[in-house]
Amino acid sequence: MPAHYAGWRDALSQQGMTLAEETFFAHCGTPSRILIPRLAAESDIQIDYAKALDAKETFFLQSIDLLQAIDPIVQIASENRGKFPMAVASGGTRRLVQLQLQQINIIDWFDHVVTSEDTEKGKPDPDIFLEAAKRLGVAPNACQVYEDGEPGIEAARRAGMSCIDIRKLI
Repeated sequence: MPAHYAGWRDALSQQGMTLAEETFFAHCGTPSRILIPRLAAESDIQIDYAKALDAKETFFLQSIDLLQAIDPIVQIASENRGKFPMAVASGGTRRLVQLQLQQINIIDWFDHVVTSEDTEKGKPDPDIFLEAAKRLGVAPNACQVYEDGEPGIEAARRAGMSCIDIRKLI
């Protein structure tokens, strides 16, 4: 998430918008297509979202080689792959989520990758987790979610899934 924040911060600054780190992290997991226009409107700033998204992705991809796995989470996934159906349910775009999973060499560990393009509502709405459970063929109350932000934790709760806040593991 720090790399995503830096990308958005730099991209939005090109359009005269300041993005505070604490604001960005408070909404961790909310799709950018929802969050960024909302924050711009709250600041009474007009932005070209498509242009900002392109710039953000460029900034992010320039430093993707610095992206590293979160060891405790990769260990959990490694221990459970092939034993349980697993999915990634991210508020990010499919392209970036897949590139990140490729960067840390775990993309083939998951049965499904569900992203912001697969649901209309973002976290804290439960839709992305419910879609992942549906694709896995698993009842929501049998799912274990690993989350790094309050919106995602709330989304898991609303979906009826148990959730571990990974910030406590790292």
